[in-house]
Amino acid sequence: MKELYIKQKLLSLSGRFTVKDADERDVYIVEGSFMKIPKVYTIKDEREAEVARITKRVLTWMPKFTVAVAGEEVITIKKEFSFFKPRYTIDALGLEVTGDWWGMDFEVYQHGEFIGDVKKKWFTWGDSYQVRVNDESQENLIISLVVAMIV
Repeated sequence: MKELYIKQKLLSLSGRFTVKDADERDVYIVEGSFMKIPKVYTIKDEREAEVARITKRVLTWMPKFTVAVAGEEVITIKKEFSFFKPRYTIDALGLEVTGDWWGMDFEVYQHGEFIGDVKKKWFTWGDSYQVRVNDESQENLIISLVVAMIV
């Protein structure tokens, strides 16, 4: 199982942050568009090749994101109206997310098979998350999903 770590900077206007491995090497770079509509986040690997693109749709009642991995739109994430806990609907290829979305601790399943999980680290400067990837062939998909949910 591969472990990755996401640390968002507390005051970053551009929305740029990195995803590191257990040895603290940069594995992915996430860059947000600054002052642009629609808001777009690009995830690049260590060679600066684009891995995924997350687009926040405009003119929707509740926030809605689409995620394109390798140029193909594969995930649509819609936030649903709720009073206390955030609730999302995810339309993807057999993708299901269960757990505590409020505390950002959740597991990701594809067609009923566990492929990864996310745990928010509390009491850190900025937001920090531990992402464990069980199926490394799904790594780009899981990182894209997590980034879309935390931005």
